[in-house]
Amino acid sequence: MTTPTISSPIRLITGASSGIGLALTRHWLNADSPVIAVSRRASSCPALLHLQKQGMPLHCIDTDLTDETQLDTLARQIRQLGLAPEQIINSAGWLHDSGAALSPEKRLEDVTLHGLQQSFALNAFVPVLLARHLIPVMPRDRQTVFASLSARVGSIADNHLGGWYSYRASKAAQNQLLRTLAIETRRRYPNLCVMALHPGTTDTRLSEPFQRNVPAHKLFSPQRSARQLAALIDSADENDHGRFIAWDGGDIPW
Repeated sequence: MTTPTISSPIRLITGASSGIGLALTRHWLNADSPVIAVSRRASSCPALLHLQKQGMPLHCIDTDLTDETQLDTLARQIRQLGLAPEQIINSAGWLHDSGAALSPEKRLEDVTLHGLQQSFALNAFVPVLLARHLIPVMPRDRQTVFASLSARVGSIADNHLGGWYSYRASKAAQNQLLRTLAIETRRRYPNLCVMALHPGTTDTRLSEPFQRNVPAHKLFSPQRSARQLAALIDSADENDHGRFIAWDGGDIPW
């Protein structure tokens, strides 16, 4: 493992074993910035293991983000490693599960309790529980960022098409939780910037079944999404605190 420079901020990325999370991990590692990669099977992920074998400053921690006991363990592991991440980026999310026959609802009759629970567990509850357990391990004497990937379809004001009940509602719930978190942390953690980010439609397993009608110029590679998101996160300051921001830096209505 290479030794990071003193100025290299430490990033913790959830959902780091695939999609945008993996692309963000690679992006910052290539800039010699240390990363704590978190996912259910981070320590056995071939892509992450390959990065470690290259000597990248990468720590992999297995965590089920929906298990609060494991979130508590994650915080303790970070402390034991002597790490204090300046940036925490939640890229974990849930949209569909073909094996369980769960997919975005097209009509009211498609809505099920199980689908709602799955969506809310990962898309709404995980971000605020991550904040609860991990913000205390972040340094308080310098600029820090807590960012979570939301989605434009979570905007209530921008909902003109309907459908996707559970995904829309869970992302809207995440936005409200992050907005509330931003209000509290402005007082308690004045150096912390809380952001909800819309990455744009990205070519990942999450969006793959729904890409048919997306124009080619609006379908981003994970690498492009990672570059765009990293630019927003790395340039964040107090003016971005509590914002819901699109990949191009524009505000999205709540």
